[in-house]
Amino acid sequence: MTAYLIRRSFQMLGVLLLSSVVSFLLLDLAPGGPTEGLRQMQGNARFQVTEEDIKRILASYELDLYTPVRFTRWLAGLPKGPIELFGKVYFGDVAVGCASTIEAEVVDSRGNHSYRTIGCAEPVTAADLVGRRTSRGILRGDFGLSWALLRARPVAAVVWSRLPWTLQLMGLSYAISLLIAVPLGVYQAVRQYSRFDYAFTLTAFAGSSMPTFFFGILMILFLSILAQRAGLPWLPSGDAVSVRSYFIPLLGTVIPKTPLDRVLHTIMPTSVLVFFNTAFYSRFVRSSMLEVLRQNYVRTARAKGLTERVVILKHALRNALIPFVTVVVLAIPGVFGGAIITETVFNWPGMGRLFIDALSRYDYPVAMAVLLITASLTVVATLLGDVLYTLVDPRIKYS
Repeated sequence: MTAYLIRRSFQMLGVLLLSSVVSFLLLDLAPGGPTEGLRQMQGNARFQVTEEDIKRILASYELDLYTPVRFTRWLAGLPKGPIELFGKVYFGDVAVGCASTIEAEVVDSRGNHSYRTIGCAEPVTAADLVGRRTSRGILRGDFGLSWALLRARPVAAVVWSRLPWTLQLMGLSYAISLLIAVPLGVYQAVRQYSRFDYAFTLTAFAGSSMPTFFFGILMILFLSILAQRAGLPWLPSGDAVSVRSYFIPLLGTVIPKTPLDRVLHTIMPTSVLVFFNTAFYSRFVRSSMLEVLRQNYVRTARAKGLTERVVILKHALRNALIPFVTVVVLAIPGVFGGAIITETVFNWPGMGRLFIDALSRYDYPVAMAVLLITASLTVVATLLGDVLYTLVDPRIKYS
């Protein structure tokens, strides 16, 4: 087992390195960036935007460096200190040069006057830039600075500010989904082709085929807008907390940021995710359980006179959950990564909404951080699933 874990750890490092290279290159080739607004104003006579302004912005974000150099600095914070490329010296995030120059008037043989730079009036040296912040690399937990969402703030601070909301929404929805889906799938398999099985099979097909954004919009329409107009108890249509007090029939006035306010805002997005996940998980458990119930050892257990409860729970369910382990552990990245569509529909301030906001506002350091965290959790979840196989099924051994 130890040799297997060591081998898998090296494979995980290779996968993470490859995913970091691919995500960095994809977002590096994507259009937009911190100079997108300046370039749009460049052709407008009302704004005096020059190429020097754009170059200065690019230099402040190290975007004037070549891609391999920016990638190594983003990944490991290397090379550190000043580097010289084609006559330009870079230190941190600014090219070392002159703050202002000394120019002298020159008269040629034809009597033409021109000005020529003869030196630096205010030279900028590497010592002047020692206090500037440079990334220590994502290997040390430094994802750089945000470009737009929280300009000049660490990306890690942006991510940590959204993570609790995602854990609240996704953790609650996945826990409720598993508590409902596993018993429901087992009961459907035991009562195959019954009215109960047909009814919930139809519901599961509807839940897995209906887009989450459509179901979310329907819930907002009926449980928020129409219910409020009809004078019935209603639910907030979006956000995680309110900014002002509001009145709900039977509940009275709800104060912002109170536990009741948070619960009311959580109900609709959680219900959407629970409905979708339960539909998927219950179908998976049902099909896996049906296959196990046809095995010979289940018939043998029944022939030995064991009760149906013992046969189902001890002999059939444990083996039926072996493939289900893969589905459950692969949901771990989703708990931290958030639900992009659901969080967008309900304006939930989680990781999924953060990723959409980062892409729409060209804040690529934040987007790369979310992608890399999701990739890391995916490979860790895969390894965790392999380890859990040995606990669920003692017959499985790794060497």
